Amino acid sequence: MDKVNVIGAGAWGTSLAIAAARAGRDVTLWCRNDAQASAMNTASENNRYLPGIPLPKNIMATTNLEAVCKADILLNVVPAQHLRANLKALAPFIAPTTAIVVCSKGIEKGSDKMMSEVVAETLPNQPFAILSGPNFAHEVAKGMPSATTLAAHSPELGKRLVSAIGLPTFRPYYTNDVIGAQMGGAIKNVLAIACGVVGGAHLGENARAALITRGMAEILRLGDKLGARAETLMGLSGFGDLVLTCSSSASRNYSLGFALGSGQSLKSILDSRNSVTEGVHTAAALCDLAEKHKIEMPICQSVDKILNHGASVDEVVKELLARPFRDEKLAGF
Repeated sequence: MDKVNVIGAGAWGTSLAIAAARAGRDVTLWCRNDAQASAMNTASENNRYLPGIPLPKNIMATTNLEAVCKADILLNVVPAQHLRANLKALAPFIAPTTAIVVCSKGIEKGSDKMMSEVVAETLPNQPFAILSGPNFAHEVAKGMPSATTLAAHSPELGKRLVSAIGLPTFRPYYTNDVIGAQMGGAIKNVLAIACGVVGGAHLGENARAALITRGMAEILRLGDKLGARAETLMGLSGFGDLVLTCSSSASRNYSLGFALGSGQSLKSILDSRNSVTEGVHTAAALCDLAEKHKIEMPICQSVDKILNHGASVDEVVKELLARPFRDEKLAGF
């Protein structure tokens, strides 16, 4: 039986640990500090990120990185911008046969690399997979029905991973389209901020529907250029995740956008949070990629202008609405 451990004890990491424990695995969950690990082991609960949801008895929290690396499958749930540093820290302890499953969504700022590229550069020849889908952590932790995409180049590895963590209420669907599974999850975070801005600025449901639809066109355009398959982008890790995060205040990216649209500053929003909002960091890298490949992504670029270039919500909305009318097949917005 595969030994499944988890790196990252935020809401999503804890939820995945709970799912793996329910699948019958004894799970070691890595935390950043001793106080958090001790509190979780004592209370059998992650009071900070998932209060009120009991942890199964077969989960043990630790800060010992070497101990957590003693696994057949390692679910890595550190934020995308910290993945490279984390993998370098794992390198002395991880066995060459351990499969790393990257469970964070984003594009690395500075390098514009996808998570699969970060793994390949940091731990060459290490077997890895990508887990990405329309999954709110608290619902997975509660055992509510959820489905997700599990992408790996090897069908054998994919089958093994599905068997190790799959449950009737947590259903992984395998694909070998590793690029597609990543692109949908990364881009939708930026688009969710845009939809949150629409909500916070009271621009209406018609505007949100237009953003979701035209945002999907942006995902498909860049995904096609990078080698992703359209059916993957229209599946759970693309369209499914886009609909979820663009429609609910439970999404960190949507709620951040909503606060921006309501007039709050980005600094005040981030200062009030105890978790990472991936879309904030991905926006600039995404726009770099779009520019590099000459792909038009006006919605994502508008979000980047608000987050990183001091533009106001009113300015970018006016700019988007002033774009010329075009054929729907070609239009960016």
